[in-house]
Amino acid sequence: MKTRMTAIHTLAALALAAAALPAAAKSVVVNQAIGEAEVLAAQQAWCKALVDISTTGDKSGQAAAKALAEKVIDAAYGYQMGGVLFKPTLTVNPQTFRTTRAGALAYFVGGDTAFPKDTGFALKGWTKCEVANAAIFLAGDSATTMGKVNITGKDGKVTTVDKTWKFVKDDAGKLRIVVHHSSLEYSPK
Repeated sequence: MKTRMTAIHTLAALALAAAALPAAAKSVVVNQAIGEAEVLAAQQAWCKALVDISTTGDKSGQAAAKALAEKVIDAAYGYQMGGVLFKPTLTVNPQTFRTTRAGALAYFVGGDTAFPKDTGFALKGWTKCEVANAAIFLAGDSATTMGKVNITGKDGKVTTVDKTWKFVKDDAGKLRIVVHHSSLEYSPK
């Protein structure tokens, strides 16, 4: 009985202490549902960013493209939340996976001696990018997509990649990419 009374007193004391905190110190984390429109907007923003980085690289050089790519990565991906499960289209062992921001940046714009085989996927002269989802799976505060992304080069040639993205919301309610798997379509010989 004494243990139960002590627990009740402890809970009451915690409740009083919490009530005494200033309003700004209180926070409640609520799972924020993700809607299909948000996912489609995030995918379109990713495509636009890819073309913008490519155009910036063509017009203003790699340094300007890198500065833009850094902003894009910081805005779109969840690296500030932890490692992102990113498997880019054109990477090779032993650096196939890019779980760090530096690895993603090197993939998109190259120029990092730690990733010597990266030539800058976003600097390939892309002029158009379109997503064609096969399916979108919404599960409360996360969303997963799978489908094709068609990217058009300066020469009009379209490169199609198979892409899977998983999105979650950060503490500010902003959609973040936490899984990004991309590969060229299988082509039997």
